[in-house]
Amino acid sequence: MNKAKELLKKNTMLIALVVVTIIFQVGTSGTLLVPGNITNLIAQNGYVVVLAVGMLICILTGGNIDLSVGSIVALIGALAGTLIVNHKVNIWVSIVICIAVGIMIGIWQGFWIAYIRIPAFIVTLAGMLLWRGVALIILGGLTISPFPDNYLSLFNSYVPDIFGGSINILSIVVGAIVCIIYNIVQIFGRINKKKKGYEVEGFIFFLIRIILICAVVMALTISLSFHKGISAILIILAVIVMIYAYFTTKTVPGRYLYAMGGNEKAAKLSGINTNKVLFLAYVNMAMLSAVAALMCIARFNSAAPTAGNSYELDAIGSCFIGGASAYGGVGKVTGVVIGAIFMGVLNNGMSIMGVDSNIQKTVKGCVLLAAVAFDVLSKRRAKTA
Repeated sequence: MNKAKELLKKNTMLIALVVVTIIFQVGTSGTLLVPGNITNLIAQNGYVVVLAVGMLICILTGGNIDLSVGSIVALIGALAGTLIVNHKVNIWVSIVICIAVGIMIGIWQGFWIAYIRIPAFIVTLAGMLLWRGVALIILGGLTISPFPDNYLSLFNSYVPDIFGGSINILSIVVGAIVCIIYNIVQIFGRINKKKKGYEVEGFIFFLIRIILICAVVMALTISLSFHKGISAILIILAVIVMIYAYFTTKTVPGRYLYAMGGNEKAAKLSGINTNKVLFLAYVNMAMLSAVAALMCIARFNSAAPTAGNSYELDAIGSCFIGGASAYGGVGKVTGVVIGAIFMGVLNNGMSIMGVDSNIQKTVKGCVLLAAVAFDVLSKRRAKTA
């Protein structure tokens, strides 16, 4: 019984996501989960996942956030448009320059936050104004478009089906391979934990979890097979999520983030260079903002002065809805992905139903407040228990 309660507690937002998806599926008369709209959901919310993963790294260090990510997206988009469209620079050279500029922005902000110890809120608030201003100067208030087809295809193309036919068989095959690899990793991981004497979840719950996850993966890939198959943006997101999920859970520098967020003074006394950890978190955030910018300009086929507006709020909301703690030291990449999907389903579902944009903002605000309140109350209950 206790294990069942613990399992429900760990998967609260996943259950909420399923419930909300069912509600909007019924409310939109089945439009939400049609293959074309699922592909659209992935494309629409790709930037949110990328930014939210970077934001999680910042939050883990002690509840720090980055308010400048939307402005960095605008700046990098403006730079990419100027290089690729106006000056006809090679797209690969332009991409390298854009990511390098993103890293330099991260170095600038990380220096003030980690080594001068100006609060992250203040530094990134200044960055939000500064980088937006630079973007407007570069663009001169104008929108740059269109981008060349060879650039757009990097992010908007689909993996060709080598099998042919009316549906994309390759998409289904990839889904099956992913499920097989996932099962092997989970089974061997469980065996290793048992050998080392770690506590593992009950076999029934373990079996239910892998069956449900595999069912979702297969349902997604089968649905995509009826549209155009696996998109380039989905592959990029999968790679980013896997890299950061591994980094945060399986590497020593990744565990430093949790240690610092749990108790920075204790982490410093144990030999962790907390300044370096905080510095790299913000360098990483700016780099991922540059990646998100490159994705966004390909999706919209333009670099606009208004690009990136409120993107930081989407990223922060996805993190807290996905289970990250407002105090730092708690949160998972997989939870952030669930939070981003939750936000995407809310936005897309309400848009399809014709809900007024002001009401949409109200609903998202209430959801974010409820997620953070749940975290705070849970911690308070744990302390008094």
